[in-house]
Amino acid sequence: MTGRLVVAMTGASGSIYGVRFLSAAVEHYQRIYLCVSRQGAQVLRHEMQTDAEAMIASMDGAQRVVRILDADDMFTPPASGSFRHDGMVIVPCSVGTAGRIASGVSDDLITRAADVCLKERRPLILVVRETPLNVIHLRNLTQLAEAGATILPACPSFYHRPDTIEAAVDSVVTRALQHVGVSLRGAREWQADPS
Repeated sequence: MTGRLVVAMTGASGSIYGVRFLSAAVEHYQRIYLCVSRQGAQVLRHEMQTDAEAMIASMDGAQRVVRILDADDMFTPPASGSFRHDGMVIVPCSVGTAGRIASGVSDDLITRAADVCLKERRPLILVVRETPLNVIHLRNLTQLAEAGATILPACPSFYHRPDTIEAAVDSVVTRALQHVGVSLRGAREWQADPS
């Protein structure tokens, strides 16, 4: 483990997933490289009334951990396979972004960093937020899964009876963190032995 993680937020609805993910991840990583697409920034502003800089400033400990990257800047560490890190989480992930990654189109830092994860066999977690899915989406997601990505739809669990939107969102955040090797104390498991 390097203590470094790449995180991207794209233009799918569900910015709260990205915000809650980052808030939890900063406690477990020495450095997080955050890239927000242009559309992701628009959705973040619309849904959460904030931007990436203000979001990071509002999180405990995030300013020392999170480095915000420009989506158009290919001269940053995650664009190269020689830069070692523990994986990448795209949260939320639009089906457009998933389609470009599945097609090998590296037209910005997000799709390039994802391509690097696939070629270097590093964890790539796509928290897809779209419904319903058409056959093109399904084929792209299948192709990504076959290439080694984890497709983790933004589908909250309800067996723990969440009483807030944040609690429902956090069930997805917990799963995404688990898939990059973070164990969260107190994470609820289905029918787990209480001992």
